Amino acid sequence: MAERADDRLVRLLGIVAFLDGAGPVRVEELAERFGVSPERIRQDIDALWVSGTPGYMPDDLIDFDAYSLEAGLVSLTQGRGLTRPLRLGTREAVALVAALRAMSTTPAVVADPARAAVVASALEKLTAATGEAAAALDVRLGGDGDPEVLAAVTRALGAGRRVRLRYVDAGDVTSVRDVDPWQLVTQSDATYLVGWCHRAAGRRTFRLDRVLGAQVLDEGLSHAPQGAVVDVFAQVASEASRSPRVATLRLASAARWVAEEVPVESVQDLPDGSFEVRLRVTNPAWLARLLLTNAPHVVAVDPPDVARDVAAAASAALAAYGES
Repeated sequence: MAERADDRLVRLLGIVAFLDGAGPVRVEELAERFGVSPERIRQDIDALWVSGTPGYMPDDLIDFDAYSLEAGLVSLTQGRGLTRPLRLGTREAVALVAALRAMSTTPAVVADPARAAVVASALEKLTAATGEAAAALDVRLGGDGDPEVLAAVTRALGAGRRVRLRYVDAGDVTSVRDVDPWQLVTQSDATYLVGWCHRAAGRRTFRLDRVLGAQVLDEGLSHAPQGAVVDVFAQVASEASRSPRVATLRLASAARWVAEEVPVESVQDLPDGSFEVRLRVTNPAWLARLLLTNAPHVVAVDPPDVARDVAAAASAALAAYGES
């Protein structure tokens, strides 16, 4: 598997900071400390050797003792400022304070005392250093939910264990679900648990404010996360800053999952067993895919031009299939 660029960046910065405090270190020891192979460490040193401050002339670059490296010893001779303590400007510090205050209210932090203590400590130090500018901030996030449910779900996520949920869906039907938890996601004013539902035999998204109770089970996860865990939310909200289009879909009861997994503004149950959802759409292609995928269960779509566009796309696809 290819290494993520951000993972390597963190390791590169860590190598410089570690060598500045530890002095010369053997390649094998450095590899063991950072959990990579000796060959990867040598590649990292080669990358650092051509990195530095703007100008990028020889005197601007991070430097190592080449003779020591030939003998298997990594010795930093010039860190080019990466070993100096970070100094933040007022705007940078205020942005970090705002982010930490927002983080401190998220379910994953509220339900975990250890995480909460780390965030609180960092926030206290930054707030004191920032002074009066931080006092003007008032940042709050998070939706409603039972703290005990949040705590149980967070424990299950941290331990990699299955969780049993007593859940009320949008149709006011209560069920018990055994779920392999993958990730907590905050979207608008609600928090969701994304995971594999063993009852549905598939990926599902559960609103935590609809979970009546949660129990951490002894079983581990039998289904690992598949692809981008939060892609449903990203498709709908990635362009939230733009003016979204409002659509109303009337769907048969077999498509109830749409009300559960897609962030909708409202759900209305109808006497014949169908239901209507109202949602804001910033990506028309996403809505077209949703309607085409669930075509047998689509009863009505408003505005009408959306239905016409989807019907035209479906006709074109059928025509192309017939030609082949």
